[in-house]
Amino acid sequence: MNQSRSNQKDAYALILEAIDSGVYKPGDRLVESDLAERFGVSRTPIREALQRLETQSLLERDGRSLIVASLDHNQMAELYVVRRELEGLAARLAARHATEEEIRVLQEMVEADDQLVGDPAALSKANRRFHEQIHLASHNRYLVQQLDLVHRTMALMATTSLAAEGRSEIAQCEHKGIVDAISRRDEDAAGQALKDHISIAFMTRLKQDAKGRS
Repeated sequence: MNQSRSNQKDAYALILEAIDSGVYKPGDRLVESDLAERFGVSRTPIREALQRLETQSLLERDGRSLIVASLDHNQMAELYVVRRELEGLAARLAARHATEEEIRVLQEMVEADDQLVGDPAALSKANRRFHEQIHLASHNRYLVQQLDLVHRTMALMATTSLAAEGRSEIAQCEHKGIVDAISRRDEDAAGQALKDHISIAFMTRLKQDAKGRS
């Protein structure tokens, strides 16, 4: 890989990580010169990375400027519909294709994440790692690519549903049920368990938004 393409990849990954971790939130303006200085990358790869993020709808135009995109109610609903179906498929395929080692890793992740209950920010990161592990265990590269884009778009939501009271404990129980179904090689149960998990997360977020408007 030549240096220009390497810098482009680095700039893209750096900006994406900053959005994902909340450094840049929906509505924040991204300025080429500021990003170049912050990340120590020249402006050309920064510009190319911003164009790529705009193409993926993670950034949007505000006049001549680019800002981190935000999701309205309909966009959020559409995203969860797609996520529910794709995640369910990933769980089904994981139940079919996951190696014993991959299943053990999932079990260990759930056990370790029990220690994070009460810390929504840390549990949110762990939750993403858990879901990504299921995606990889599906052994379907095209599905992994689509789910990666879905999860990047999830970063445009300012809060996590895991911050809702009692949601962390319930989500952990749901994760255990998903892994149990995968370990039993029960494709139907695994797929349904993960689809139900996403549906409950969506309902939780809808309640959070309704509460925020009141």
